[in-house]
Amino acid sequence: MSDKTYNGWTNYETWRVNLEMFDNWATDGEKVSADRLEDFARDYIIDETEGKYVSLTRDWALAFISNVNWHEIAEHINEANEEG
Repeated sequence: MSDKTYNGWTNYETWRVNLEMFDNWATDGEKVSADRLEDFARDYIIDETEGKYVSLTRDWALAFISNVNWHEIAEHINEANEEG
């Protein structure tokens, strides 16, 4: 069995989504949940995909985020916000 981790994260998808969507995401002390992060990312994808290839682009993006470990990102954000 090969190691699927990426830069200390569960996988490439988790690392990439955290880096590009949630890096330095401040919550003013409010804890963030995995469900809230997933909803945010899903809504962003749906809102931003337009044009001729909308269903293909949207389907690829939604498939990509289906592999994200949302709990890991939420824990990372919550710990970073507690540290200040």
